[in-house]
Amino acid sequence: MKRIIFLIILVITITSKGQDKSPYQLFDKNGKKTTYAKLLKSAEKSEVILFGEYHNNSIVHWLQLELTKDLSNKKQLVLGAEMLEADNQKQLDLYLKGEINQKQLDSTARLWPNYKTDYKPLVDFAKENKLAFIATNIPRRYASLVSKKGFEALDNLTDEEKTWIAPLPILYDATLPGYVEMMKMMGDHTSPNMPKAQAIKDATMAYFIQKNLQPNSVFIHYNGTYHSDNFEGIYWYLKKTMPALNIITISVVEQKGVEKILDENNTKGDYILVIDEDVTKTY
Repeated sequence: MKRIIFLIILVITITSKGQDKSPYQLFDKNGKKTTYAKLLKSAEKSEVILFGEYHNNSIVHWLQLELTKDLSNKKQLVLGAEMLEADNQKQLDLYLKGEINQKQLDSTARLWPNYKTDYKPLVDFAKENKLAFIATNIPRRYASLVSKKGFEALDNLTDEEKTWIAPLPILYDATLPGYVEMMKMMGDHTSPNMPKAQAIKDATMAYFIQKNLQPNSVFIHYNGTYHSDNFEGIYWYLKKTMPALNIITISVVEQKGVEKILDENNTKGDYILVIDEDVTKTY
């Protein structure tokens, strides 16, 4: 009888586990499972959070908003994003102050196609809570210029245009693994200027984060995960100018199943958000 009861309990346990699905799991940089509560506790002690994302992943956007809301109950925040470009800061500020509406922002700023679903909730949270929201990215036309002609092309910008990018000359290390990998991925279709275009974005975002840091506050920055993976990109530029800055990086990967992180993914950030590859995409 005891054996029968044991078998029944075992079957129920296995069945329950088989039915228990989760769309994501957090891991630390040692590849061990961790919790949202631990991430939030670490976030409270940080000065900058680089929250990497896949731009079309619904779980990432949900967790970005949840972390922002929860952290705002504990610390003063400044928000910023790759998805908004520095020369649109005036329009963004007018919207945050309620001086223009969403339709006017749409017509005067270069918003991404998925802005309404994925970034508007963050901007509106800043508006409702009177938080600064910084457009940190270089205007895309200047990044395009660098990809074609190199950093030297930026020397010809006007004084006003130069306020929308990191100060010249741009520090650059072509041997950083991320930039090297970019060259490999592009193969015959690339030139040495391609990773420079990535670097000018990284440098500019780091510059505007640093410029808008506030005492006793946390700057949460939302960016494509490639801009901060493996403690490179934005992170590298921030550390070059402020070595003691307390930065947390959150990286994102998609896998088939989330119970175990793949070995190649477990060192990408302080926290790695592993998301099931079947999660709904926003576009």
